[in-house]
Amino acid sequence: MEKTLVLVKPDGVKRGLVGEIIKRYEMKGLKISQIKSVVPTKELAEKHYEEHKGKDFFDKLVDYLTSGMVIAMVLEGENAIKCVRIINGATKYQDAVPGTIRGDFAYMETYNLVHASDCEVSAEREIKLWFE
Repeated sequence: MEKTLVLVKPDGVKRGLVGEIIKRYEMKGLKISQIKSVVPTKELAEKHYEEHKGKDFFDKLVDYLTSGMVIAMVLEGENAIKCVRIINGATKYQDAVPGTIRGDFAYMETYNLVHASDCEVSAEREIKLWFE
């Protein structure tokens, strides 16, 4: 079984979309193997987004992720990484098609509701980071 990290970011939590977001993954047959709620520290957010360090939007990402409660989950299933990314939709809300989480609910550039690992290497690193 493939594993991936999924985060329901602060805007998703604040807007009361956690249940709807989890439902979409479960309806696709993915299983939650770990889940927790956390307000990320600046250190955790910086490690999470380390590949963007030095880019002009890095501080904005860190501030956003640390602005409130996050639901962190490890999802498992066949092709879990690709499956979750399809369910989430395009990172830029303008490009996300209806029927995806971002296509249905996102409306601002930075506030795009969810994060999912983009490959197995990232999934392994991010799972260790969020679930030590």
